[in-house]
Amino acid sequence: MVSSTLQRLLPLAADQAATELVRSERTPEAEIREQLSRLVRLGLGASAPDANGQWDADRDPSRRTVPRHYSDALRSALLTLVTQDAGPISGVELAALLSAMDATHEASASPESHNEFTRHLANADAVNAIVEIAHDMRSPLTSILFLVETLRRGRSGPVTSVQERQLGLIYGAALGLNTLACDVIDAVRGGQRLVDGRPVPFSVAEVILGVCDTVLPISEEKALPITRVLPAVDGRVGYPGALGRVLLNLMTNALKYTNEGSVTIGATELDDTRLSFWVSDTGQGIPEQVMSMLFDGFRPSASGVRFSNAGLGLAICQDFLRSMGTSLQVESSPETGTRFSFDIDLRRA
Repeated sequence: MVSSTLQRLLPLAADQAATELVRSERTPEAEIREQLSRLVRLGLGASAPDANGQWDADRDPSRRTVPRHYSDALRSALLTLVTQDAGPISGVELAALLSAMDATHEASASPESHNEFTRHLANADAVNAIVEIAHDMRSPLTSILFLVETLRRGRSGPVTSVQERQLGLIYGAALGLNTLACDVIDAVRGGQRLVDGRPVPFSVAEVILGVCDTVLPISEEKALPITRVLPAVDGRVGYPGALGRVLLNLMTNALKYTNEGSVTIGATELDDTRLSFWVSDTGQGIPEQVMSMLFDGFRPSASGVRFSNAGLGLAICQDFLRSMGTSLQVESSPETGTRFSFDIDLRRA
């Protein structure tokens, strides 16, 4: 059976998810809450598969009317609440509950689904179909990241040093796939998606520390210390979502291409309204033949060059920053490593 802790958190997660969905959609609030309520009932009722290996979700026809991103929103809210809650939760139990929710993603499958998908890829809907695939990848990847981190911290029992290293490798691979899925979505939707609406007050330190927390398993697995430099005046007004995406992408790249030394992330005030952000590493540097096409979405192969052909991440970073009135600068050499930086106007909150 689902624990009392999860029974308490699921309705709270539904309320939190509904609040976020109401802000971003034109769907009536009552309809959103009804859909999320179905997912909550699904989660609370799916503690084990039946004799045929089916979860309760597979036997519940009501799931067919629940939009996929509603399940994503509920999952995200639930994982956030679990990390904040002090009650004991079994990792196996949580995984089973999330698997039951995942079954809603398979509910729309039909004998015609393959043909419909093929038609999408053969016409102007191809881009939208790819975005849907990338969007669906993010949900299970988010669960993997959360569960791996739960295991690494010993919340489900002692972990040996070998297992901790293996979990670190799993975390790094899942984070890379999750970032790629986000990059595909942002490449299609454009860099303006996270800078729509009015700027909001936020903490620069929280953004930087949040990025560091996300990449911590990778830095620990590679034994690369992270140095953080925080601004003296923390509260600013801007777009923290876009800012965090840029810094996270730069940090994952820095850790990926650095094997010895360290990685630094920081922000300093240039004046009352302008800050300078940077991410630097002591890695091998960027090959000269790559520098001219560093911010291209896709790069041609270069023989003997250890650098990703898909430059989506840096291209997206540049799009986000241009939408905020600035651009990404880079300095790199084999002797000193690489430093990405940008200056941006962020008035004090």
